[in-house]
Amino acid sequence: MAVTEIYNIKKEKVGELELNDELFKVDVNPHLLHDIVRMQRANRRAGTACTKTRSDVSGSGKKPWKQKGTGRARAGSRKSPVWRGGGTVFGPQPRSYSYRMPRKARKLGLRMALSSRFGDQLLVVLDDFQLDEIKTKKFIEVMDNFEIKNALIIAPERIETLERSSRNVPGFKVMPPEGLNVYDILLHKHIVLLQPCIGQLEERLLS
Repeated sequence: MAVTEIYNIKKEKVGELELNDELFKVDVNPHLLHDIVRMQRANRRAGTACTKTRSDVSGSGKKPWKQKGTGRARAGSRKSPVWRGGGTVFGPQPRSYSYRMPRKARKLGLRMALSSRFGDQLLVVLDDFQLDEIKTKKFIEVMDNFEIKNALIIAPERIETLERSSRNVPGFKVMPPEGLNVYDILLHKHIVLLQPCIGQLEERLLS
């Protein structure tokens, strides 16, 4: 089994931990990760773009001029798409872009993303992340100890001092294990994983 070191926020080694190979040593398939990221980004699209067709444009339905005898092209409505201010033809309408991939594929993708970060030695396991006070400077000092400038922090429960100290720092995001997803893992260079989360991830991804 893979073994990783456990640190405290002062970067002092406090122990070692065996990691489940099925969670952190999975062969990575870039194509599957790409498909999952595409799905997540599609699901986040608002899909609210909307244009007015000729039936939505305000205006009279009266024929602008008689059909024949004027020398001008025939016209039946001021709301015609060929007129300025008229409706739009085949413009975007509100729609949903979301779709779903099989659950097994999504779980496998998560395990691959975690394995990728562990294999690149970009996974840091901490015993805890309790700060004495809510202060951004304290949070930055901890991250500087580990030489981390961009990271996804996975905490087993809400830690107010951590969340409020990190929320204004660009490149960092705090997330519970149940919200973990492939897109956020790949978006951040490092993963900072609190030790109690490992059991929760095993229960979620290996069951």
